[in-house]
Amino acid sequence: MSIATMVRSNPSLIVAAGCLIALVTFGTRAGFGLFLQPMSSTFGWGREIFAVAIGIQNLMWGIGQPIAGAIADRYGTTRVLIVGTLIYIAGFWLMAVSTTPAMLHVSAGFLIGAGGAGASFGLVMAAVGRAVPDDKRSMALGIVVASSSLGQFLLVPLGQAFITAYGWSTALMLIGSMLFLVIPLSGAYAGTFASTSMVAQSMGQALREAGAHRSYVLLTLGFFVCGYHVAFIQTHLPAYIADHGVDAWVGGWAIGLVGLFNIVGSLSAGYIGGRWSKKNLLACIYLGRAVVIAIYMALPVTATSTLVFAAAMGLLWLSTVPPTSGLVAVMFGPRYMATLFGIVFFSHQLGAFLGVWLGGWFYDTTGSYAFVWWTGAALGVASAMLHWPIDERPVARPAPARA
Repeated sequence: MSIATMVRSNPSLIVAAGCLIALVTFGTRAGFGLFLQPMSSTFGWGREIFAVAIGIQNLMWGIGQPIAGAIADRYGTTRVLIVGTLIYIAGFWLMAVSTTPAMLHVSAGFLIGAGGAGASFGLVMAAVGRAVPDDKRSMALGIVVASSSLGQFLLVPLGQAFITAYGWSTALMLIGSMLFLVIPLSGAYAGTFASTSMVAQSMGQALREAGAHRSYVLLTLGFFVCGYHVAFIQTHLPAYIADHGVDAWVGGWAIGLVGLFNIVGSLSAGYIGGRWSKKNLLACIYLGRAVVIAIYMALPVTATSTLVFAAAMGLLWLSTVPPTSGLVAVMFGPRYMATLFGIVFFSHQLGAFLGVWLGGWFYDTTGSYAFVWWTGAALGVASAMLHWPIDERPVARPAPARA
């Protein structure tokens, strides 16, 4: 029996490989906020320059995700993961030697963004979603997302240690080199895992069906807010607390703590999403984020308040992903899950671009992040309202005509 056949016959191996890929790819991406201050200080840049680079990265990731998903749905996940990983690594290495805003925007923006689209947990989750039974899908997706958070917890503090010991340039080279681990792991997805019992449907038909589905549109709009929150906090929180006199190590550990507590949040969301309304769960998560942000803004910024905020936000961080991707699978089935979730994820990345760019622009213009924080709280409430009317039943399709 070949390795590919053995893996296909054992969904647990598919999930395990996905967990390791998610750990490495998301963990390496989660620490870019650590580089905002040292790179800006080295070259005398305003924070908007770095923020624009991360904004471009999120846009490229968002644009590339449905494209990568469509290629993976058609030709398999392994090839897309390998090519994406190589581009991803090239972006890190070029970022390490960037000395101008243009170089930074190409490396941290275009290359890492495009590479991340091809080497993302979104593709892995679609492959996992196709491989596991319906009754176990939500929990399996939660485990994959929790693994990405474990990567954030482990690799962001490690990145801070690399910066302290070797400087930001060498730290980027070291972090980028970790991505080589993805290449052998991607072999777990060789071949296709689509069920032969799925409804015969072309990709064009699937896209038209989803575009006309009101609940899919609401889900896509609501996920915009998740991107706004995650990108802004991940990129600007270390600099925000440094502005208030909090030690730099707190920023690294705060982002890491978000990842640690998101392990609990993602696993819980995967478990609850398999037993309770996914759209109601999402509404509660977004309301919870609004409350946590509002409380943090109302308190003095200290190491303690920041770490408590990070822990609370961690419980609500990527816990949105299992029920969001699960709803896509419930509504339309897993056949084109990578493509359809990729489109939802594009909305997430538009929100990410807005959050990270507004953070840099408002800070350079006003010297404060307050407006962006409070806008994030308001958007949390708005997203909860968008999710509430979602119909999470499978889409109604006409019965096939009898011969």
